[in-house]
Amino acid sequence: MQVSLLDLKAQYATIKDEVLAAVSEVLESQRCIGGPKVAELEEKIAAISDSRFAVGVSSGTDAILSCLMSLDISTGDEVITTPFTFFATVGCIARIGAKPVFVDIEPKTFNINPEFIEPAVTEKTKAIMPVHLFGQMADMDPIMEVANKYNLAVIEDAAQSITSMYKGRKAGSIGTAGCFSFFPSKNLGGIGDGGMIVTNDEQLYNRMKIMRNHGANPKYYHKFVGGNFRLDPIQAAALLVKLPHLDEWSEGRRRNAAYYDKKFAGTFVQTPYVSSECVTIYNQYCVRVPRRDEIVAHLKEKNIGCAIYYPVPIHLQECFSYLGYKEGDLPEAEKAAKEVIALPIYPELTDEMKDYVADAILEVENI
Repeated sequence: MQVSLLDLKAQYATIKDEVLAAVSEVLESQRCIGGPKVAELEEKIAAISDSRFAVGVSSGTDAILSCLMSLDISTGDEVITTPFTFFATVGCIARIGAKPVFVDIEPKTFNINPEFIEPAVTEKTKAIMPVHLFGQMADMDPIMEVANKYNLAVIEDAAQSITSMYKGRKAGSIGTAGCFSFFPSKNLGGIGDGGMIVTNDEQLYNRMKIMRNHGANPKYYHKFVGGNFRLDPIQAAALLVKLPHLDEWSEGRRRNAAYYDKKFAGTFVQTPYVSSECVTIYNQYCVRVPRRDEIVAHLKEKNIGCAIYYPVPIHLQECFSYLGYKEGDLPEAEKAAKEVIALPIYPELTDEMKDYVADAILEVENI
């Protein structure tokens, strides 16, 4: 048997005709930049995120970048964030000339540990960027307490967590702004790159709309230096087809996670911890295991897809050596990087496929 880490073809087969019709509608209209599809998607993403406003952008990375630029964060400023995340979180901070300041993670959730944030605040700190990793939101209340105390912006990197909840509140709706990614592997994935920013701040919303179009308002009159961060209407059209299925697909991932949890109960496999205050969407199903690299090799031999999120924490990446971090500085992030492995979790998995994956991992104990 072969089990892919993600099978986008299985999902596409169920909506193929609708996607082709929606894309064809955009092509026939020749509204190839902006237009009604983008506006409709913005309205609907704002609604499902319990936010007043949404701005469609070209990727999840550009969502973060546009937020930072719109908040006037730049050279000499500091942004507190996590070292255990996808590179874009921190890369965007560096691209605008600001300094990333890392604090360690909670070992159970892999999310930023709020206890370490306030000691990291300095007079140069302008923002906190928590990441809602693997589909589960960070512990936002204590993060917001620190932010309010020191008048800091909070940018929620919710690239992996659209519609996730924390104490009944949706991802992206709690901080100053929230950033989503529509990369094809996401629960709500496009047919290419795409992203969205949500906010309840009308002034920031108006600035971000201008920011995504080179800072021009009106055309050819530039209030500030922005970027080309526009969301493609073809992506918006495909996403509008997928959006009504999002809750069903996320529920399918939760069912698969529960199946795995039962299979791994009482074994050496540490299954994902989900806080009682959170509803996760399982963008990834990441377990912690000893002998991780042996398990990865064994799964590959069995034709089972898996991935390591993330093999090197950001504070130890070569390009950030100038920050002066060294191994041992953030031990929980470093330990997670040696133990975490993501397993297939997409909703189209059959019980037979899940059994094959789980049994293959448990075989390693006897090898």
